[in-house]
Amino acid sequence: MDAQLIAFTGVSAGLVAMPGADFTVVVRNALVSRRAGIACVLGIGAGLLVHVTLAVVGVAAVLAAVPALFRALQVVGGLYVLYLGVQTLRQRHTEVADEREESTARPLRQGFVTNALNPKASLTFLSVLPQFVPAGSPALPRTLLLALIVLAIALVWFQVVALLVDRLGRWLRRPRAARAVTLVTGVALTAFGVALLVPPLSAL
Repeated sequence: MDAQLIAFTGVSAGLVAMPGADFTVVVRNALVSRRAGIACVLGIGAGLLVHVTLAVVGVAAVLAAVPALFRALQVVGGLYVLYLGVQTLRQRHTEVADEREESTARPLRQGFVTNALNPKASLTFLSVLPQFVPAGSPALPRTLLLALIVLAIALVWFQVVALLVDRLGRWLRRPRAARAVTLVTGVALTAFGVALLVPPLSAL
């Protein structure tokens, strides 16, 4: 592995590990069950594949060049995360327990939509990846390799988060602890949703 790949791996790990809506959604679903948490992680991975494709084909450049389109996606993504936050705040411990036997479709969808509707992810790929493509080398193979590194880091990191939450699940699912975690998660998602909505709405 060359020095640029090592540096890129470190930068990507830092970006992926930064707390955000993805992290909170994984915790929310892992609290329900290990299967739900892992399904959410796979959804996030699918969302990252969308951003990888956009960056590789150059569509992400359109988002950067057309502010109205970028703001529209920010609003849609912010509203969805805000919706998840409000739903979480309304959720009670008994409802968490009832969800444990549900299919993995809901957490998979939540992970995918939360990540895919975040246009900042595409712009991150577009702005960061080119800096680690050596001059004179074919751009497409290198970009795909860098994108796969990001995807692998994200899948590993969020799966560790999901498994850790599940391992602590016996304690976290106690009524008092569950209410506290649900409250914190709901507040965090709501805050992330509002944070996503403020920039595009203030620009109107």
